[in-house]
Amino acid sequence: MEWRKIVLKDGFGDSAEYLAKKSFFDKIITIYGRNAVLEVLEDETIQIHKLHLADSNKSVAQLDKMVTIANVRNIEIAYYDKKALSRISKNSKQDQGVALDIVLDHALNEDEFLEANRTYKVIALDGIHNPQNLGMIIRSCAAGDVDAIILPSKNSVQISPLVIKASVGTLFRIPIIKTNSLVKTLEKFKNADAQIYTLSSHATKSYKEESYTDKTVFILGNESKGVSLELEKLSTSSITIPMKRGVESLNVAVTASLLAFL
Repeated sequence: MEWRKIVLKDGFGDSAEYLAKKSFFDKIITIYGRNAVLEVLEDETIQIHKLHLADSNKSVAQLDKMVTIANVRNIEIAYYDKKALSRISKNSKQDQGVALDIVLDHALNEDEFLEANRTYKVIALDGIHNPQNLGMIIRSCAAGDVDAIILPSKNSVQISPLVIKASVGTLFRIPIIKTNSLVKTLEKFKNADAQIYTLSSHATKSYKEESYTDKTVFILGNESKGVSLELEKLSTSSITIPMKRGVESLNVAVTASLLAFL
C-alpha cells in the first residue's frame, strides 16, 4: 500500500500525511468473488475505493459489467497477475480473479474511539464465526442504543457479502472498532474506567437488574464455546439473561438485540 512508503517527518514521528493515509486504509475491507463484487458495485450507497482484476481474466459479460459500473462510478480499476491478486484477496481459490476494496466510513481504532467518546455502550465480539450472526448483531446494534462494535481481525468471521446482506446495509451506519488483539483493546477500555461484562448462566444478577455506568462494554462469545477464559478473567462483572422452560442459552444475535435495547 502506498502509505507505507511515506517517510517519518524529521525523524520525530509519523507525518500528518502518513497518518491520514493510514487512517483511510484502516477503514478498507476487501471482498472477492464475481457475484459478490458485482452485487456490491451495483449498490451505489456503498463507498468503494478500488476494483482489482486479474489480467488473465477472459472477457465475459459479468466482468464487462463490473468494468462499466466502475467507469460510470469513477472507481479506480487495477490489473494484476494471479499471484498478486491473491495477495489482495487472501483467497486465491475463491476470488475468481476479482477483488473489491470497500470503505467503512465509521471504522476506527480504540484510541480514536476513546478520545472521541466520554460515555458509551459497546459490544465486543469474541470468536463469532457465523456471518449471518455477525450481520444480525450489527443490525441490532445499529438500531439500538450501542455506540460501537469491537471486531477482532483474528479468530472471527470478517465482513463479507453475507455479513453485509444480513446487516441489511446497517454495517455502514455504526462505528466498527477493528482490533488485532481483543485482549489489549479491552484492557484499554478497562484502564479508561469502563465496566466490562460477560454473560453467563451461572451469574446471579439479571442483566435487567444491574446498575450500569456510563462506560459499558459487553463481551459476546463464540456460538458454541462462549467467551474465552482470558476475557472472562479480564471482565469486571458477569450477568445473566433469565430463561424459562429449561432453555439454557440464546443465539448470540438475539443476545445482542436484548443488550442493544437495554
